[in-house]
Parts: sequence; C-alpha cells; structure tokens
Amino acid sequence: MTKYGSFPGARPRRLRTTPAMRRMVAEHRLHPSDLILPAFVREGISEPVPISAMPGVVQHTRDTLRKAAVEAVEAGVAGIMLFGVPEDAKKDAVGTAGTDPDGILQVAIRDVKAEVGDDLVIMSDLCLDEYTDHGHCGVLDAAGRVDNDATLERYAEMAQVQADAGVHAVGPSGMMDGQVGVIRDALDQTGHEDVSILAYTAKYSSAFYGPFREAVGSSLKGDRKTYQQDPANLRESLRELALDLDEGADMVMVKPALPYLDVLAKIAESVDVPVAAYQISGEYAMIEAAAEKGWIDRDKAILEALTGIKRAGANMILTYWATEVARGL
Repeated sequence: MTKYGSFPGARPRRLRTTPAMRRMVAEHRLHPSDLILPAFVREGISEPVPISAMPGVVQHTRDTLRKAAVEAVEAGVAGIMLFGVPEDAKKDAVGTAGTDPDGILQVAIRDVKAEVGDDLVIMSDLCLDEYTDHGHCGVLDAAGRVDNDATLERYAEMAQVQADAGVHAVGPSGMMDGQVGVIRDALDQTGHEDVSILAYTAKYSSAFYGPFREAVGSSLKGDRKTYQQDPANLRESLRELALDLDEGADMVMVKPALPYLDVLAKIAESVDVPVAAYQISGEYAMIEAAAEKGWIDRDKAILEALTGIKRAGANMILTYWATEVARGL
C-alpha cells in the first residue's frame, strides 16, 4: 500500500464543486408547468381581503381573480384550482350555493375561462364545506352525521354545474366513499366526457388545514375525522387509490404534501396516472412565519420544500407560491 492508500477512491464531492456542476447532475428539477395555483374568490367584496394566517394570499374579487389567472399564464403555471367563498347568508344545510349555476364558484369558472380560455387548466373544488352552514363536506343525517350517499347526490349536481360553467377538471375533495364513480357518471351522462377528475385520493385529517379554514370562511364546528383519513395510516391510502382508479379517476392527489411524502412516494410508485400533491395552507404559513422571524431563508426554503415534493414523485404541485416560483424558474 502506498502512502496515499488511505485516501478515498470514490469522491462524490467532485459532482458538487460548482453551481454549474450541481445543475448538470441534478436528478429533479422544478418547472413552471409542474405548478398549480389554488385561488379563493369571495362573493360580495369590492377589494381583495388578505388572509391573516397566509401572508400574501387573499380572497379575490372576481376582477382580481381574472388578473391572477392572467399572471399565472404569463408565468407558465399549468393550472388554477378555484375555491368559492359565498356570502354567509347563502349558506344552508345542503350547500345550495354550491349547485346554483349563478353561485360564486360557477361564476368564477366562467370568468377565468373567458379571460384565459384553454391557456390555463381550470380546476374546481368539488365539495360542500364552503357552502354549508355546518361546515361539513356533506349533507347531515338526523343524528348530525355526514350522510355519505345523500352527499353523493349533491356532488353529482355540483359536477354538472361546474362542467356547464366550463371547468377542465373537477377536484372532489370531500372523501366520500364512491364519489369518483358518481361524479364520472354524472359528467358522462350530461355530455361532459372530456372533463377530467383529479381525485383527492389520500386526504388526511390534518392539523395543517387551519389557515385554509379562514381562507374559505369555514363554518365548521368539530372535525372531519369520520371521512378524512387517519394520519397514522398508509395502507388505507392504497385502498383508496385502487377504488378511485377503478371508479375512473384521471389523476390522483395526496394532501397535505410535506408530512405525507412517504404516502406520496408509495402512490407515485404504484400508478400510471399523473400524481398531484397539495402543499397546503399550514405548510405555506410555517415557512412564511419562520421567514418573517428571520429564522430561515424564505426563498431557499420554498424551493427546497417544493423540490422535496417533486422528488417524492409528484407530477403536479398545488402551491400558493405557484406564480411567484414559476416566475423565478
């Protein structure tokens, strides 16, 4: 052995020496077309309303939503996921505003479609929670529990009115058993065969949804543990995945993203359809709050978190930073 024999023969650091070298050998890259912008539009306001727990995010007016959609297109963002926030007086036990052709979400879909056409994939949240006075994602039975099958009937109606408004893809987020199949049938039977379904396949009952409830003006009392998934479970998500695919899901999603990267990776390995992940409000708020305190580098933390989601297997990422990050990329 020579005097140099104790030195390492393999030196992975050679591929980390310069920024150009690191770019060249990078295994995963974010692209603007990976990103989808969630956006809230609120009925009856004349100016955007800031969301206190989500600095930089607002409840849009119809006009500012149109502007946000144009900006997303210009930045190269792939899609926009729309959430409607009705006036409180229009909320009722069955979420009537959610199936009103002139309800805020349907109006917003038409507005965005008129503004950007097919240059942006227009997606819609298909759920009742924004429109019910009790804040649950479905219709309640006499005992106050969410009635799965009665809720499916409402979802079928929602799918039709959203498709009539011009949406490209619906996102059923209520986690009702059989929701994808019922929605697929409703779309097909009303001449909307081309409208796709982004299934919220693994949507967990998460503590990280807190800021979102402010964003949509939620009326929820209690929790959604009887229909959203238990954070302790992984195999359960694979069962949900098999059911959603069998019922006709075109794309599947994991929500939240960062606390469930293992679920995301498992699902991404298991399917041959596009996989989305939703970087939710709490994930956004944590980074913004820590950055505001000066504890982390905001821009680097955002890119690191999004890259981690991409590395875990997401083809598409819903993020409130979509337009900002796309511009930077």
